[in-house]
Amino acid sequence: MSAEDFSAVAPLLQEHADIERQMADPAVASDPGALRRLGRRYAELGRIVEAHRAWSAAAADLADAVELARDDADFAAELPALRQAEQDAAAHLREVLAPHDPDDARDVIIEVKAGEGGEESALFASDLARMYTRYAERMGWAVEVMDATDSELGGYKDVRLAIKAKGAVEPADGVWAHLKYEAGVHRVQRVPVTESQGRIHTSAAGVLVMPEVDDPGELEIDPADLRIDVFRSSGPGGQSVNTTDSAVRITHLPTGIVVSMQNEKSQLQNKEAALRVLRARLLAERAAAQAAEAAATRRSQVRTVDRSERIRTYNFPENRIADHRTGYKAYNLDAVLDGDLGPVIDSAIAMDEAERLAAAGEQP
Repeated sequence: MSAEDFSAVAPLLQEHADIERQMADPAVASDPGALRRLGRRYAELGRIVEAHRAWSAAAADLADAVELARDDADFAAELPALRQAEQDAAAHLREVLAPHDPDDARDVIIEVKAGEGGEESALFASDLARMYTRYAERMGWAVEVMDATDSELGGYKDVRLAIKAKGAVEPADGVWAHLKYEAGVHRVQRVPVTESQGRIHTSAAGVLVMPEVDDPGELEIDPADLRIDVFRSSGPGGQSVNTTDSAVRITHLPTGIVVSMQNEKSQLQNKEAALRVLRARLLAERAAAQAAEAAATRRSQVRTVDRSERIRTYNFPENRIADHRTGYKAYNLDAVLDGDLGPVIDSAIAMDEAERLAAAGEQP
């Protein structure tokens, strides 16, 4: 493998050095949003820098051994191992150079909505929210319930969770890197608590996952593009929730996106929370548009709850979970719903990486 084969690395190494200098600037260090934004890119490029250094060292060792082997048989005996080491380092460098999702290191906002199945779907939506909460706890992430609408039997008609990593993380360890595969329709098969004859019913809940914008300056929203309505909250809440016009509905006029928030007691808090969700939705749409323009294969986020668009089935009578995209199947549904979601997500990551590397190999 020659240096010419990795000519695209040079500008990335320069960008890494430039970001390192920027992060040392006191003005940047005092801006948390800018620091997080630069830190994400720095971590992403850091993997390439490390892989390039390893390959350069292996290539130099091989070149030196080839030169010395002309006069020394001992060095000639080392050539096969050194050649293999250089090939392995080159393969790893090609892997990290393959296109990655630039949002992998971001935190996420997850929306779970009840769909077909009435109260049973709402109870299943609460099961999914609990599953993501338990999984986040296992991963050492923080979970915030941003907004929720309860059903009569204690489920969720809809719920929003903000899930955050604690501190800076490598892109591969990011919240979005793991949970982006959860977007879609989740189907459940079980005997509902409202079923008196013991018959198994099928219902569904929809999950939408969005990368969160941690720096408002990264995605500017023109106030003129917003229609903000306030109204009286409904449902359980604090003492003042149902007596003041604290709930907020924000409509983004250019896209038609509507976000409502009512969990907080103050109108200002609900407005800020709604803007967080709106920015996340706009970021997700922008990323999807960019992927489409680049003819990339990026899974679309399901925005309607329909059983025909299911990605996963949760079968309670058989204690079985099946992912219809990856072919993953296991009979530990109870453990998965208690947060043991890792193997299921790993199957999606493995499939995604295989497709990404295959696509990179097809490029000229």
